[in-house]
Amino acid sequence: MTAGDAKLDRVLGAKSAKALDSALGLSTVGDLLRHYPRRYAERGELTAIAGLEIGEHATVLAQVERVSKRSMRARRGTIVEARITDGHRSLICTFFNQAWRERELLPGRQGMFAGKVTAYRNRLQLAHPEYQLFDVHAETGAEGEEAHSAAEEFAAALIPVYPAAQGMPSWSIARCVAQALDVWDGTEDPLPDELRERLGLMGLSEALHMIHRPHDPSQVESARRRLKWDEALGVQLALARLRSASQDRPAAASPSRSDGILASFDGRLPFELTAGQREIGERIAADLATEHPMNRLVQGEVGSGKTVVALRAMLQVVDSGRQAAMLAPTEVLAAQHARSLEGMLADLARAGEIGGAEQATRVTLLTGSLPAAQRKQAMLDAASGRAGIVVGTHALIQDRVSFADLGLVVVDEQHRFGVEQRDALRAHGGDEASPHVLVMTATPIPRTVAMTVYGDLEVSALRELPHGRAPISTSVVPVAERPSWLDRAWQRVREEVAAGHQVYVVCPRVGDDETAGGDPGDDEAASSVADETEESSPEGDTRQRRPPLSVIDIAARLRAGPLADLRLGVLHGRLPAEDKDAVMRAFSAGELDVLVATTVVEVGVDVPNATAMVIMDADRFGVSQLHQLRGRVGRGSAPGLCLLVSEAVAGTATRERLDAVAATTDGFELARIDLQLRREGDILGATQSGRKSGLKLLSLLRDEELIAQARVEAEHFVGDDPQLREHPGLARMVAELVDEERAGYLEKS
Repeated sequence: MTAGDAKLDRVLGAKSAKALDSALGLSTVGDLLRHYPRRYAERGELTAIAGLEIGEHATVLAQVERVSKRSMRARRGTIVEARITDGHRSLICTFFNQAWRERELLPGRQGMFAGKVTAYRNRLQLAHPEYQLFDVHAETGAEGEEAHSAAEEFAAALIPVYPAAQGMPSWSIARCVAQALDVWDGTEDPLPDELRERLGLMGLSEALHMIHRPHDPSQVESARRRLKWDEALGVQLALARLRSASQDRPAAASPSRSDGILASFDGRLPFELTAGQREIGERIAADLATEHPMNRLVQGEVGSGKTVVALRAMLQVVDSGRQAAMLAPTEVLAAQHARSLEGMLADLARAGEIGGAEQATRVTLLTGSLPAAQRKQAMLDAASGRAGIVVGTHALIQDRVSFADLGLVVVDEQHRFGVEQRDALRAHGGDEASPHVLVMTATPIPRTVAMTVYGDLEVSALRELPHGRAPISTSVVPVAERPSWLDRAWQRVREEVAAGHQVYVVCPRVGDDETAGGDPGDDEAASSVADETEESSPEGDTRQRRPPLSVIDIAARLRAGPLADLRLGVLHGRLPAEDKDAVMRAFSAGELDVLVATTVVEVGVDVPNATAMVIMDADRFGVSQLHQLRGRVGRGSAPGLCLLVSEAVAGTATRERLDAVAATTDGFELARIDLQLRREGDILGATQSGRKSGLKLLSLLRDEELIAQARVEAEHFVGDDPQLREHPGLARMVAELVDEERAGYLEKS
């Protein structure tokens, strides 16, 4: 069989094919062969238990340390607990009403154990795990043919350990892969022979065989190198084609002037620009002066002064008689940006008003929930050109919103906008010219991610903070192990307020019977965590971990309890626009002591008097998001404090992630940690597109040199043959790895 798209039921039978499809979404031979082993175990080499994540479906190679049987207290029946170990840490395997397991799981025996990692009484455990013991003459947890197949697998020098799921353990996947390989005759190689020979890469069919059936680690390395090249080259070819096409688009040049509004603004700055702000500003000024559209990403630490950089770029465009639009992910942030820009510009933002400067322009706010009259006026200001700078949310890109002459689009925290939204705003420049695009993010991006995901953008980094920024200290509050620490956290809040400062309390969701997915208005997400197993469940059922804490519930508790006498406000994306604006204004003016909010305050909100932040259920947020959130404090002269409240158990990957955030305020270091923890496929926009990721082996963190080399090769192929007509194999590889929808995500991110 040669076709990788052959259905699995033709090879494995209906039962196995259905199990693979339902558990892992694998439906063809190609899907199965591209389901690579996560790692390889060797006989006698145990799996490190310390790095397991609660909620993960894990397969571990471990040794039985001891086994015990006892009666359940709450009902009739027995519990068998086997403690397995890697020599350093232990993991409990729990079985309900299966007393015979005690005779089978004898101390000293080794095997593979697969199941969902949960926590019970602060101990890691696997409830009713599937397992295969290495003693092939003994009874095992499997039956018949599968047990015999597993025994043969365990006899091999290297044991592939596959990403597994409930009902489909690693050894079952290995058996299915073996069946498929036995009847598979290989596939056509998409890489040109010349490239393969020059790079010393093995053929594709050989690599796919070897990744699943290696004899030694060197074969694994050779196979992985070839398959990584396919992934890296496919993505870089797609980006090279996009860059080639974008060079043909014209843009209106906006050269800098020495006598315009930008010069007036620079002359009034009450502070000195950092060296990074000056350098990046010069590059942007040069980009804006050309007739090719600028596509630049400015990444920088929280509070590094990206807004000033963006404002100076917008003023250069206004000096040329054109308009600039600034997009923010939420209405709260859009309103904050509009007020901030007006505050920095002062009389330079009051064109046509008494007291307005001679070179003044106007800043207009346009959001979807503005009152009808205000919205109509804002749209008129944009369409007539009366507003040189228009700030808003996605409402700016609706078809009925038009601009007189849009020369620059500034997108703040670009990852919060969908592909179609970004593309629609870019099209507002008209048929003859595209607007320049400046993207800003406070999430530092490793170089390989910039090369891969943002390959059509020039990337600039702001690393130094402006003078006067106060340090931020971060601590984990482990409420599962130290419940009294939460009381101390609320005491610290009171101490900050007593000192004349203000505090944020951030929760993962809004409330009101809302699902755990967060507040759609704020694009928040609460990551699901593990289920916990109750001893009283004889069937091994699990109860779902409690829902994420909500703003509404926590605000009510604080008002009735530890913060009862403080001035407390609530802010989330479901409030009416005027209410959100009123709350934010009150907090900014010091009329509120504590603001209980969702991640609507994550970016852009600037209240220098806010010195502390308590993040509830901190383990529900990602590394970069936690770093963004704590950047809201310490923005004045007083030191900042961030408390990460979590039930994460010590020794788990979740707790290690929180400890990493607490250990450093270096956003670039945290970006590397974040990349280590994230699935590589998410980088390709799989979450947005809803498709399975094309990146399975390539590491954007570890394979920097390979990615850079693939970028050079891709430029060579596309430079000579933009449509890859002379290389149909490469064109096919791009289509399979990076489909049209995902390629669009790469272009517009």
